[in-house]
Amino acid sequence: MGTLKDGTLAAIKVLSADSRQGVREFLTEINVIKDIKHENLVELYGCCNNSLAQTLLGRGHSSIQFNWQTRRNICIGVAKGLAFLHEEVQPHIVHRDIKASNILLDKDLTPKISDFGLAKLFPANLTHISTRVAGTEGYLAPEYAIRGQLTRKADIYSFGVLLLEIVSGRCNTNRRLPYEEQYLLEMAWKLYERGKLVELVDASLNGDYSVEEAHRYLKIALLCTQDMPKRRPSMSTLVNMLIGEIDVNKEEISKPGLLSDLLGLRVDKGEKDKASAVSGDSSKLDHSSFSSGNMTTSYATMTFNSIFDRSN
Repeated sequence: MGTLKDGTLAAIKVLSADSRQGVREFLTEINVIKDIKHENLVELYGCCNNSLAQTLLGRGHSSIQFNWQTRRNICIGVAKGLAFLHEEVQPHIVHRDIKASNILLDKDLTPKISDFGLAKLFPANLTHISTRVAGTEGYLAPEYAIRGQLTRKADIYSFGVLLLEIVSGRCNTNRRLPYEEQYLLEMAWKLYERGKLVELVDASLNGDYSVEEAHRYLKIALLCTQDMPKRRPSMSTLVNMLIGEIDVNKEEISKPGLLSDLLGLRVDKGEKDKASAVSGDSSKLDHSSFSSGNMTTSYATMTFNSIFDRSN
């Protein structure tokens, strides 16, 4: 039960991850009641514009046009929301599952961070929390995936990946693309090293954007995803970078942290078939064989995907 801004009492219905009702049934229910009105039937007041994953990244059918100003506002809005969780709420909150499908959009395309099912309270006196690894593949900070030591820097890494997705208009992983283009973060780093980072900007913008600002946002994304967590800026600093109050060009950017590098699973294009023959679709690893001081790969007990507790 909730109250709308105009004082109207409303029942708020959200499809839960634990619900027995599937997505198709949920959408059918909305379609059935959206055009009917009767004093003894519930009336649909409205619904959200779905998530970034459905509208911007092509995982659904959307007529929404994401111009540069809209994308800019979404980036800043999500950053401000995370800064509030990380630095203003007491105790602080680490979301643990920042990703496109957990950023909902209202009728004005204002972003709303959602799904706090994996969130952790983070007392100010702790440097980290040792916990079960949870999150979504592609957004998960490598050091957290390996050691299970959670800090706010894990959210910042995920936010960096999300920034790349918003500016480029593509998912962080797309195995239908040529091998060298499948992983967005790797591709961004290669372009950065060649001085061509701006080539990552979504072509659907048709050049109607600030090249300087888009380039800055992509560099901020790389700052968020650096290999060493301590080099990643805080969320409040990132907000100031996004709105232009801190000069990003003065910041030194180091190589991004890639889970495949930490696990020794990186293979050259020519070795891809050989690696697939050994490990199949998912490289195997023994999660217990990794620690901060001794990174060794063991192909024994656990598939790569199984270290993730997925909420989608």
